[in-house]
Amino acid sequence: MMLRTPLPALNDAEGSEVPEFIHPVVDAHVHVFPEDLFRAIWKWFDEFGWPVRYQMSSEEILNFLLSRRVNHVVAFQYAHKPGISRELNHYMAGLCKTFPGKVTGMATVFPGEEGAADILEEAFKSGLKGVKLHAHVQCFDMNSKEMELIYDICSSRGKPLVMHAGREPKSPGYSCDPYQICNAEKLERVLEEFPALNVCVPHLGADEFLAYKYLIEKYDNLWLDTAMAVTDYLPGENPVPLAELRSDRIMYGSDFPNIPYAWDRELKELAKNFQQDKILKQILGGNAINFFSLNVPHSK
Repeated sequence: MMLRTPLPALNDAEGSEVPEFIHPVVDAHVHVFPEDLFRAIWKWFDEFGWPVRYQMSSEEILNFLLSRRVNHVVAFQYAHKPGISRELNHYMAGLCKTFPGKVTGMATVFPGEEGAADILEEAFKSGLKGVKLHAHVQCFDMNSKEMELIYDICSSRGKPLVMHAGREPKSPGYSCDPYQICNAEKLERVLEEFPALNVCVPHLGADEFLAYKYLIEKYDNLWLDTAMAVTDYLPGENPVPLAELRSDRIMYGSDFPNIPYAWDRELKELAKNFQQDKILKQILGGNAINFFSLNVPHSK
């Protein structure tokens, strides 16, 4: 599944809003960054990923989704180097205050950086609700002492951890090989050693889909999100039908704005795959409400 050349953009039609029948919708995987970092990220995507369709500022991103009747947004950043986490967390906290009750922000930290514990404590005091890490970008070993510090802090504070720990998409644009540092066995050791730690692995754990299917059946402290994994876009196939996944451990996430297709492509796919009203509403809202402890009313 190595992305050796940029993938194409899709010119698919986008809907005007989330249909009423699938409310509430929590988008549990949205990226926000200061403008200079976004520009660098989009340049990277142009070279190693795909054309980003929605190149907007952070406030424009949040307004875009909320105006289309997404009920709540969980916003992510990640620190790609030591020394910038505090600034990013301050930026995230400010965005959350601009959209009170509509946006939940996750903190970032660079594993192993000086003062990591203090950085996270300050972020939580500012109102951020958990931690987001990206192994491909930050090149950490999930079973290292540096990561144990983060696991301990999240566990003791009751803060969820979202961690891109799947091996894909692999790219020559990363400074480390995700296949060397990411695998389901490493994550299972984390789940066993930190049973009070609630972890979400994005993209359904791509490309170890079957292994992650078994892990969410075995561990109640593991969730997966769907970001880009159910849109029939990325190369490679998922051998696990969506209907066979543990439905109370799957969360909808769009990966907006860093996508090459319509903002609601994944929503449409999920609505098509899950005709049962209860399961669809779990995946599109209820599970994220539980995982992130959101104050969003469950649909009746």
